[in-house]
Amino acid sequence: MECFTLNEDAGVAHLVLNRPAEMNTMSPQMWRELEDLLSQLHRSATVRAVVISSTGKHFSAGMALDTFKNGAIQLDDRSAEGRAGIVDQLADMQKAFNQLDELRVPTIAAIHGGCIGGAVDMVAACDIRLASADAFFCIQEINIGMTADLGTLQRLPKLMPLGLVKELAYTGRRLPASRALSAGLVNEVFETHEACVAAALQCAGEIAQKPPVAVWGSKQAIHYARDHGVKDSLQQMGWLQAAIWQNGNLMEAFAAAQAKRPTAFPDLAPLKFFRES
Repeated sequence: MECFTLNEDAGVAHLVLNRPAEMNTMSPQMWRELEDLLSQLHRSATVRAVVISSTGKHFSAGMALDTFKNGAIQLDDRSAEGRAGIVDQLADMQKAFNQLDELRVPTIAAIHGGCIGGAVDMVAACDIRLASADAFFCIQEINIGMTADLGTLQRLPKLMPLGLVKELAYTGRRLPASRALSAGLVNEVFETHEACVAAALQCAGEIAQKPPVAVWGSKQAIHYARDHGVKDSLQQMGWLQAAIWQNGNLMEAFAAAQAKRPTAFPDLAPLKFFRES
C-alpha cells in the first residue's frame, strides 16, 4: 500500500493516511487503496473497531490538484450527455465514503491539522470524531468554484446545526477545533495529535470489549433512526433485537464483571460474498 498503513491489535484496526509529503491529499491511487482496505475491514471476523488517523502536518488537504490536471477526473459540461455522465462518475466516487459509513464496525477519526475538502467528506462518514487543538475543518470546494459533492452537505446537517453547515458551505471559512467541539462535530479536543490518536485507540479498545453483534446492532439502529422517523425506527428495532438477542452475551458480561476479567464474546462471522464464489 502506497497511501495507507494498516495494523490490527486486539480487535482494533488502525488505518493511517501516509502521504505526509503531499499533505495526505486524495489521489486516484489513494481512492483505490481505501476501497480495498474498507472491503477487507468490512469482511474481517476479528476487527471490532477502526481508528483512522494521519501523518505529517495535516490530516488531509483534500483532493489532489493533479487529479484534475492529469485527466483522472473528467467532468464533461459540453453536452447534456456529458453532464449526465457526471452523475454516474460522482456516484462511483461517493462509494468509498459510503463504504466507510456502512462499515459493520464503528469507526473513529483522529483529526489533526487541516481537514479540508474531501477529508471533511471522509470524517463525516465516521461514527466518532476526535480532534487535536490545532485541527480545523474547511469545506474547500466553494473556494475553488464548485459544490461539495461526496457527502459533506448530506452528512454534516445530521451532525451539527444547519445554520453553521450553511455558513461553512457558502463561505469556505475554517472551523477551528474548539468551535467544532461546541457544535457537536467532534466529541473531544486534545492538546496534541499524539494524545488524540491515543484517545481514539483507547475508545476503540473499549468498544472491542463489548459484544460485536450488539455493537453491530447498535450501529444499524442508530443509522436507521438517522434516516427514518421514530415509529418506523422503533419497529425496525424490534426486528433487529429479535435477530441479535443472545442470553449468553448477558451472562458473559455479568460473569466478567464479577470476576473482574476481560470479556470473551464471539467475533462477527467472516464475510464472503456471492460474486467471490
